[in-house]
Amino acid sequence: MQDPKQLTTRQQTMAAQWDAHTRAEFGEHSLEHTMATMTPDPFVIHVPVITGGVGLEQVQHFYGTYFIPCQPPDTEITFLSRTVGENRLVDELIHKFTHTIEMPWLLPGVAPTGKHVELAVIVVVEFQDGKIAGERIYWDQASVLVQVGLLDPGKLPVWGAEVAHKLVDPLRPSNGLIERALPRV
Repeated sequence: MQDPKQLTTRQQTMAAQWDAHTRAEFGEHSLEHTMATMTPDPFVIHVPVITGGVGLEQVQHFYGTYFIPCQPPDTEITFLSRTVGENRLVDELIHKFTHTIEMPWLLPGVAPTGKHVELAVIVVVEFQDGKIAGERIYWDQASVLVQVGLLDPGKLPVWGAEVAHKLVDPLRPSNGLIERALPRV
């Protein structure tokens, strides 16, 4: 993480605004406080499944209907790194939860499986006049589908929670998919 003491006042304001936004989403579960951190014309794109919205009405509907109330009670966010630029902030994190409720923002149309999920996530946040103008959020959807039992890692070159575990512990073995694919001698 960048040392907060080395950030400009503008960068510190952006980081504080993003922290308030995530607190409103995951801690307070407040649509009002979440939207208060954003510009009047924001966008949200969850890249792997193309969920989110563009403009105040769509983003507010998305957050209020599909995102904020659709976080399992055991949701846990662990921040791994943060980079703050002039008008952009990038967070790398691990999102953990048990799939006990419908989560249309992540698994549209998939009934709760009761499975535990650990997901590596990258969030790119754009700012305008001190407010959040947009979010582009990336994760490995195959990893999610493996963990909820919808993809068979024995038949496809994919991993489940191992992806998140590798980010937390870089010393874990690499190249398992390659080794698994090589012919046995």
